[in-house]
Amino acid sequence: MSRNATSSALPSSPPSPLFRSNTLLLLACVATLPVSGCQKQQAAEKKLPVLVTTQTVALADYAPRTSLTGVIAARTLNNLSFRVGGRVAERLVDVGQHVDQGAVLARIDPQEQESDLRSAQADLDAAQAQLTQAAATYQRQKTLLSQGFTTRRDFDSADQTLKVAQGSLDAAQSALANTKENLSYTELKAGAPGVITARQVEAGQVVQAAQTVFTIAEDGDRDAVFNVHETLVARTPSGPAVTITLLSDPQIRAVGKVREISPAVDPASGSIRVKVGIPNTPAGMPLGAAVIGSASAKPVKAILLPWQALTSTAGKPAVWVVDPSSKAVSTAEVEVLAFDSGVVVVDKGLQEGQNVVTAGGQLLSPGQTIEVAGASQ
Repeated sequence: MSRNATSSALPSSPPSPLFRSNTLLLLACVATLPVSGCQKQQAAEKKLPVLVTTQTVALADYAPRTSLTGVIAARTLNNLSFRVGGRVAERLVDVGQHVDQGAVLARIDPQEQESDLRSAQADLDAAQAQLTQAAATYQRQKTLLSQGFTTRRDFDSADQTLKVAQGSLDAAQSALANTKENLSYTELKAGAPGVITARQVEAGQVVQAAQTVFTIAEDGDRDAVFNVHETLVARTPSGPAVTITLLSDPQIRAVGKVREISPAVDPASGSIRVKVGIPNTPAGMPLGAAVIGSASAKPVKAILLPWQALTSTAGKPAVWVVDPSSKAVSTAEVEVLAFDSGVVVVDKGLQEGQNVVTAGGQLLSPGQTIEVAGASQ
């Protein structure tokens, strides 16, 4: 018993050298932690402000300008056709050719119409002879009636025969005029000066009356035709001035007005056909030429910022806003109305008077202080 008690009171064996070395290393690490944390904090406090440029937010009138490609078309486009049917004997013009008013474009074989004309002339001659005989009989009956050598019945019969003969003559004259007119219809003539844009017949082909033979674009002012999306038509003010520029030569330009807007939407493209009248159309804008039409939409109040001012936060558009007192920056989400040439049009998210970073924002982080290199109003 006493031996065990004595042994339990004896001191334990001394620690090993490895244990002493680990303990010293741990104490050294613990002692260095506060020092490195203080060093990082001091480095953050000594971080220099970022040099940026800013802009003061202000509302401005923004009228987006829309440019579309279209073609020059004739204001008046006529489909020409023969008024009588027959075989085309001659075609005198071709597509792209300019014709004057009254110029003969094509001819139909006039054999049938000439035959009708001879028949009508013969009927007229016969009617004229009947009228001459009926007139002589009437005059004779009239003389005999005054002398009492004929009856009233014979006189009335002669008078009726004369009137019938006169009517037959009038009908024959009308038929002759119709056949002459039909003969003139065997020549297709241009009703107005213009350019042939299409043809549907060749010599030797049989055509029916009223069948389209040529399409002619009459001379005069031209139209620029555009296929416009319906949303653009809704935003554009009524009667805007449209600048028309020739695509192949921007030096050739003119100013026109919207003359016609199609009431129906094309189901295939979802667009509306708009015709812009071009008064005094330049000679350098021929039919079918490609042009660019530019017009401004209705102006709206918006904020215009350089595109460099735009950043993002959580995947949404944002800008850096400067606190005027602390010069610290923070992000503000914005709603972009449109992207224009070199600028971003902001609709919501900012207030007038705020300062927005326009250059140098890629170097910023929330709470970062800045130094303004230059501000634009």
